[in-house]
Amino acid sequence: MKNKKILFCFTVAVLAIAGLVVNSCKKDNQNSVETLLTRGKWQLASVMVYNFVGSSQVGTTDTLNTNCDSTQIFTFNTNNTCGYTNFECIPQKTSGNWTLSSDQLTLISNMLCADTLIGGAPDPKKAQPFINAKIVNLGQYSFVLQTGDVNSFYTSTTKRRIVQYGFVHQITSTQ
Repeated sequence: MKNKKILFCFTVAVLAIAGLVVNSCKKDNQNSVETLLTRGKWQLASVMVYNFVGSSQVGTTDTLNTNCDSTQIFTFNTNNTCGYTNFECIPQKTSGNWTLSSDQLTLISNMLCADTLIGGAPDPKKAQPFINAKIVNLGQYSFVLQTGDVNSFYTSTTKRRIVQYGFVHQITSTQ
C-alpha cells in the first residue's frame, strides 16, 4: 500500500513537470502585432476624416474614396518592407519600410505615395501617409489606423485633422 502511494505521488510529480516543460516551449509571440500585420494583405474598406478643436469634434465626419472603384491593398512583409497598391485611388504601386514604436501602438512607414489635392488634381509632392500612424485596432480580420494630428498633447484651441483608415483582412483561397 505504501509503495502504491509513493508510485502515485511520483507519477503526479513527473506529469506536473512534463506539463510545465511542454507549456514553456510555446512561442510567446503567437498573436503579436507583427504576426497579425504580416499574415496577409489588408484591403482598404473606409477612409474617414474627423476635424477637432481641442478634444471637440467640429463639423461632420467626411467619408473619402466613396467613388473609388480601385482595390487598395496594404501589405506588410516579415523583412519590414511594405507596399500599398492604388493609394488615394491613383493607379500606383508604392513600397517602403515599416517598423513599430517600442509600445507597438504606432506604425512608422517611410513609404512615399502619389496623392491628390483638394479638387482631385495630382499633388506634385509625394506623401508619407503612414509616417506616424496610430494603431487604433488590430485583430485577425480588421485593422484601423489614424494619421494626421494624433498627438496626445494639444490645447483646447488646437485645430486638429485626423484621417482614419479602416482595412479588412483579405482572405486568400487555398485550392
